[in-house]
Amino acid sequence: MFSFQDKENDLNTDIHINSHRVQWNKGKQVGQKMSLKLKMIWAIRIRLQLAHQVRELALFNLAIDSKLRGCDLV
Repeated sequence: MFSFQDKENDLNTDIHINSHRVQWNKGKQVGQKMSLKLKMIWAIRIRLQLAHQVRELALFNLAIDSKLRGCDLV
């Protein structure tokens, strides 16, 4: 027969097991990333130009100008 004592022991066991779980996003920022500043945008453009990465530069410029994400463009 099931008693109140058994129920209390089950609850204590559940609490003990659940207290050791670690959240997957503990210590990580959640939400939107900060937008790129103008100085950062130009730094990326210059580095891509110096590296002669024409395709990446074109995609980056298109993404900035159209306000789309990189994954949407590719």
